[in-house]
Amino acid sequence: MAAISIPSQMKAWTYSEYGKSKQVLKLNESVALPEVKEDQVLIKVVAASLNPIDYKRMEGYFRNTDSPLPTVPGYDVAGVVVKLGSEVKKFKVGDEVYGDINVKALECPKVIGSLAEYTTAEERLLAHKPQNLSYAEAASLPLALETAYEGLERAEFSAGKSILVLGGAGGVGTHVIQLAKHVYGASKVAATASTRKLELLRNLGADLPIDYTKENFENLPEKFDVVFDAVGQTEQAFKALKEGGKVVTIVQPDPQAIFFILTTDGAILEKLNPYFESGKLKPLLDPKSPYPFSQTIEAFSHLESNRATGKVVVYPIP
Repeated sequence: MAAISIPSQMKAWTYSEYGKSKQVLKLNESVALPEVKEDQVLIKVVAASLNPIDYKRMEGYFRNTDSPLPTVPGYDVAGVVVKLGSEVKKFKVGDEVYGDINVKALECPKVIGSLAEYTTAEERLLAHKPQNLSYAEAASLPLALETAYEGLERAEFSAGKSILVLGGAGGVGTHVIQLAKHVYGASKVAATASTRKLELLRNLGADLPIDYTKENFENLPEKFDVVFDAVGQTEQAFKALKEGGKVVTIVQPDPQAIFFILTTDGAILEKLNPYFESGKLKPLLDPKSPYPFSQTIEAFSHLESNRATGKVVVYPIP
């Protein structure tokens, strides 16, 4: 294929100090492209999705382990490979890829994230984009999907077990429900959400949608093999657990719960690609998505409101 022309400067959203997105995030029209290391590819970004970790990082929650400022936010990417590092074997120029570009979410994330025209990622963090998904749909998946999968693996979830998902309508929760039901073969999936999101939970595969505005899940007579806490209710989670069951949380460390922060792995995405291509698993974009690149600040405001259902995606870039 013909060589792809790559500029030396690009547009990107950047921040030079910590603070709220609407105060510190600025569109910069002349950012230098990142250098491509031996095990990396350069990606022409087509879509990116936002995660709570993006604005928490922007607000300085992880400044002790953060990369130096100024920085471009964004973990999740979908796009096209335009340049290869010398050691890259799995991809070629022109391949459509997706992934979470940071190995460890809180430890020195990349200075050039995915809210830019170009970004880099290690080969092992990426997967081929499922054929049937749009770039916006693919970009919605990596961090949340991999987090849901890793949590289920750490809880040793398996066919015939029951699970309660706290925060079933959020980015991670929507994937936990689908994976538990359609990949692992759960005997029963219960999940919490607000009144207007209960139908969504049913559509994703929840057998027991629980309206947290009307009932307390910990008072249910039924108990579960695993409780997956995506909202920060670990203490109450133990009251909904069967004897010998496990609580896994991504929100707050608890000495009795399994707490983890994702280590990104493109192999998980490759493994789950057939489930998306067969329609067993589905991406879920927030109804207001996708936001155009120029409205990235509005996209962050919507995510920060805690009213998003599914993922907030920025597309097209630029």
